[in-house]
Amino acid sequence: MIYFKLPFDERLQSVDEKNDNTAVNFHSYNGDSQINFNGDIIEIDPFEFNTTSITNESLISNTTSTEAETKEEYGHTLQQVIAVIKENNLPKLVYSRRKIVTDFTVIDYKESFNNLCQSYPNAFRYLFNDGENAWMGAFSEVLGKFNKETHEFETMALAGTLPVSEAWSEKEIEEQKPVTAYIQNILKNYSEHVQQSETYDHISGNIKHLRTDFKTNINPEDLDQLIRDLHPTPAVCGIPKDFCNANIRKYEKYSREFYAGYSKIETQESIQYFVNLRCARLYKNAVHIFVGGGITAQSNPEKEWIETELKSEAILKNLVIS
Repeated sequence: MIYFKLPFDERLQSVDEKNDNTAVNFHSYNGDSQINFNGDIIEIDPFEFNTTSITNESLISNTTSTEAETKEEYGHTLQQVIAVIKENNLPKLVYSRRKIVTDFTVIDYKESFNNLCQSYPNAFRYLFNDGENAWMGAFSEVLGKFNKETHEFETMALAGTLPVSEAWSEKEIEEQKPVTAYIQNILKNYSEHVQQSETYDHISGNIKHLRTDFKTNINPEDLDQLIRDLHPTPAVCGIPKDFCNANIRKYEKYSREFYAGYSKIETQESIQYFVNLRCARLYKNAVHIFVGGGITAQSNPEKEWIETELKSEAILKNLVIS
């Protein structure tokens, strides 16, 4: 089963599983896994959803023996990552971690999902369980949006993170610049006319990001390759892509799974792709919350830890636990 809401759209939607059309799918970060929900997208009556019981009893148990990093372990590894960045003069490398919650008996995922929807109206919000994988998340970074009629393609550069009340520093501004340049350079391979907005604040709950929008027209047959070129963006990987990916595998102590991958939602009118951040894998006896940050030569391990703690609140504060 899957339930989802699109950004700024409070209609609860699902997939009826009545045909082989792939309506919604999720791609893992490294591209080796994909979960498909086939059928037609349908609207769900909120009353019907609210009378449905969705708790951790329907989920599989967590069998992983890997423990979450402590603050001290995170800080030690981050110092190594910063050294790699300085040694190789990298603009940015994204390092992530898991926060594992086990101190509960039951989680009401229906109410948790409702809370998530109310907290993040500008995000793609979803809850799914395919029998082996159960995930919940809400994030508003658009990897791509393609209009089937006009062939218009939209995407965004989203990077830099601070609490809403704080002012941007050089670290966040410099972190966002290579993300913008990366996307601009890729889009130029597909179109001679790329519109780029000014950079502005993108509010997501208790934190904000720097955002730049892009718009152009592309050939429909180029769409799949364009998405493959864009993913993973510097916002979830770093620059250069291959070198950063190799170091992510070296220093991160877990598999990202579907964290920092992307979802694809296809209707008759459009195809939308969303980066899968601010998300959690759900188990009967645990919740794995995935969080990360863009690391630069100016990064401070203590501040980066605080940033990931703030990001984990996107899920944590909305969980209904007993």
